[in-house]
Amino acid sequence: MEVPDRIRLTGIQVTARHGVYEEEKVTPQLFVIDVTCSLRPRPADDDLATTVDYADLAQRITRVARTGSVDLIETLAERVSETCLADRRVAEVEVTVHKPQAPLPVPVADVAVTITRRNH
Repeated sequence: MEVPDRIRLTGIQVTARHGVYEEEKVTPQLFVIDVTCSLRPRPADDDLATTVDYADLAQRITRVARTGSVDLIETLAERVSETCLADRRVAEVEVTVHKPQAPLPVPVADVAVTITRRNH
């Protein structure tokens, strides 16, 4: 079985208001998003139209991450995955949402959730 082509965007930085606590919904904090899209087979053409435009994808991910407020980073990861899978050229996506400034009772360098979703 052939390994699919993949597009990886690492470290998309978004300032947004997501979290369970009231102060998280008022004060923006940093979220870092990593996305790996496994692509459906494409022609061997040197043409952007045959693949996913990663500049456009990064903008769409940023836009969805800044829109509204959710309690869970799992929900944010789901929204990002839906954004990626809206492009039918994406067969599968892995999304990791990092919340490095999560309010925890002990020092932690990062909190992250990773999900994998498929286009059917």
